Amino acid sequence: MVQGKLPDAATSVYGVIGDPISHSLSPVMHNAAFSHIGYNGVYLAFQVRDVEAAISGMRALGIRGLSVTIPHKVSVMAFLDSVDDIAQKIGAVNTVVSRNDGMLIGYNSDCLGAIQALSEKTEIQGREVGIIGAGGAARAIGFGICAEHGQLTIVNRSHDKGEKLAKELDADFLPLSDLDRLRCQILINTTSLGMTPSTQTTPVPKKYLEKEMVIMDIVYNPLKTLLLKDAESAGCTIVDGVEMFVYQGAFQFEQWTGEKAPVGVMRKVVLDSLK
Repeated sequence: MVQGKLPDAATSVYGVIGDPISHSLSPVMHNAAFSHIGYNGVYLAFQVRDVEAAISGMRALGIRGLSVTIPHKVSVMAFLDSVDDIAQKIGAVNTVVSRNDGMLIGYNSDCLGAIQALSEKTEIQGREVGIIGAGGAARAIGFGICAEHGQLTIVNRSHDKGEKLAKELDADFLPLSDLDRLRCQILINTTSLGMTPSTQTTPVPKKYLEKEMVIMDIVYNPLKTLLLKDAESAGCTIVDGVEMFVYQGAFQFEQWTGEKAPVGVMRKVVLDSLK
């Protein structure tokens, strides 16, 4: 939204759908970006349990784009007109774009955002990588790790879901109860454990963290989850969720607006909000 200007009939509406959604900083980030470039758009957060109804509402109301978060990244695919090849291979969508002809197209920017953030801190090729979780984000990041030729192990509480994802990615599987058997140089949490308001939870007890490891948590609120605090005190290299969040958001912004994303502005407003 242009600073000081009220929404009008020409304002393009965007939003994020998820359950829960109150923690999301996507509205702060995208509205700051709209304002910075003088784009007549507004971005809202929608608590959604019925994803099919939400996509019908998107069509009916002329909403121009959506971010999709937990737990809808896989189920939303069934209600779109088409899905980008990479998102199709990943099997999850976190970005919906409404084209001028009314077609709803699904994309996945989680993969791009995570790999870009991780690559700034460590080499991925040839490294042993553990991913905790087996949802849409785990699927996207796992796809990216395999594309970068990392040696992947999926770690998940549920055997069925974890084994299914591992098989699809041609990766190994380890139940979370056997975490002591995991050997990796890079460990990535893709679950919501540690997210506000449950900030005292962690998927990995501190005793499993070694200083040679790179620990990434895709949770960005709080900025330093308990997992990252434990990892930092153990001497690990840490990668917080903000960089992935900003990079994936920049992709969304550019798909929706056709304009270059003001990445620095987006990062600053997210960090300021977390402080």
